[in-house]
Amino acid sequence: MTAFLRLPRLVLAAALLLLAACTPPDGLPPPDEADVARLAQRIMDFGPGVDPEEARRLAHISYHYPIRLRAEYGVTDPPLIHNTKVNMGLRPRGLCYQWADDLEARLRQENFRTLDFHRAIANADTLRIDHSVLIVSRAGDGLFDGIVLDGWRNGGRLFWSHVLEDPRYEWVPRDVVFAQRGLSVPSQ
Repeated sequence: MTAFLRLPRLVLAAALLLLAACTPPDGLPPPDEADVARLAQRIMDFGPGVDPEEARRLAHISYHYPIRLRAEYGVTDPPLIHNTKVNMGLRPRGLCYQWADDLEARLRQENFRTLDFHRAIANADTLRIDHSVLIVSRAGDGLFDGIVLDGWRNGGRLFWSHVLEDPRYEWVPRDVVFAQRGLSVPSQ
C-alpha cells in the first residue's frame, strides 16, 4: 500500500520536472516568429534598396539577442529595479544604454549594406531618468525615418515602433544630447 501511495507523488514530481525543462532558464519564452516577420516587413517597408534578407536577419537578431542579454545581465526584475541593482553593483550590466550598446555591437557584426544605425536619447532635458536606444533605418535615411529597437523597456522582450510613433518617448539624436552636455560621442 505504501508504494501505491508514493506513485502519484512520483508522477507529480516527474511532471513538474518535465514542465521545468520546457521553461527557458531566463523566464522568457522564445519570440513569436510572426512578430519577427512583422518587424522584418516593417523594415522592408522603408522602401526600395532594403535587402529583404538583411531585414529578416536584423529582425531575427533584434528579437533573439535581447533574450540572451537578459540572461547575461541576470535580469529578474522590472527595468528600474534592475537599474538600481546595477548601480549598487549587484548586477554586472543592464542599464538602457548598455542594452543599446550591446545590441548595436551585435548587429554591426552582420555588416549590413542596406541598413544604418542611429542612437537616440529621451528625457535628457527633464527631471525624469533619460533613456537610450538603438534605431535602425534604411541606409542613407535619418534617425526620424527609422524604427526604435528597445530591449531594456520590457526586460529582454523587444519593443519596437517607428521613432515618431513611440507611445512613451520623444527621441533626440544622441550626438545632440552629448553636445548639450559637453560630452564627446563614443566611437562605434
